[in-house]
Amino acid sequence: MMTQEVIFAGFGGQGILSMGKFLAFGGMDVGMNVSWCPSYGPEMRGGTANCSVILSDEEIGAPIITAPDTILVMNRPSLDKFEPTVKPGGLIIIDSNLVTRDVERDDVTVIRIPAQDIAASIGSVKIANMVLLGALVAKTGVISVDALLESLRGHGKEAFFEMNKAAIDKGVEYANTPVMA
Repeated sequence: MMTQEVIFAGFGGQGILSMGKFLAFGGMDVGMNVSWCPSYGPEMRGGTANCSVILSDEEIGAPIITAPDTILVMNRPSLDKFEPTVKPGGLIIIDSNLVTRDVERDDVTVIRIPAQDIAASIGSVKIANMVLLGALVAKTGVISVDALLESLRGHGKEAFFEMNKAAIDKGVEYANTPVMA
């Protein structure tokens, strides 16, 4: 049995819901059972946003996640809120350009990625979310990187595919780098 429960969290406008959607589509496209549950404040852009994604090879009983396997956070309030909920042995992926505090737990794996800097070097800070998503897929193996790219090709905007692919590739590269302090 393989189930991965992920919470994506940050400010509205950072592509939090899009990350979850592309992961869910990727899982669906390879025949997994998926759940995508968005949550955002009334402010939307600039307010807090998060979404829960469950991918499983079995039926999903409920879309609610209380103890995620993985969290991916793009702001400090999200780390503060969701860090305590991650399962022991879980994974926390952080945009280190935006989240400056360290994870306080020592029973989880932490990947700190300067996603804003990487995205800017590719051409737009708007694709920082794709850098982080690439790292998540590479580290968890929940779907293949190819399945994620096919999800982007099939469900995203073609005009942004090459830039998004470059961002995902950088995230994969970063996740596979042994030094993750």
